[in-house]
Amino acid sequence: MELYLKENGLRTSLEYGELEISGDETYGFRPYQLMIASIAGCSGSVFRKILAKQRIEVEDIQITAEATRNPDEANRIEKITLYFIIKGHHLDPEKMYKNLAIARKNCSMVRSVENSIEIEETVKTIELSR
Repeated sequence: MELYLKENGLRTSLEYGELEISGDETYGFRPYQLMIASIAGCSGSVFRKILAKQRIEVEDIQITAEATRNPDEANRIEKITLYFIIKGHHLDPEKMYKNLAIARKNCSMVRSVENSIEIEETVKTIELSR
């Protein structure tokens, strides 16, 4: 990946398109937003693949991510909480937590930061009527 300096941040071109990065969110994505999005995105993608392999059908998965930062240490991210809301039919909350634990072990982004950032996951299932 090559990054190019621009007036208010950095730019890179990737397969999907251009990515603008800046400490000022009026000019691009802030680095901490990209970090949180990569952890939530990886975790969600791996989780969805596990559910598909087990033939567990879900209508929707929503992930809300919250970060706890430490202003005394350069605003370092200390904790990321991922709230998974899963909508579907005949969902077993216990099985969802087990699958999330498997996803955690197979998500490269979570594994990359597990010794420096606390990652917490919660699951809420919403049973849909037919």
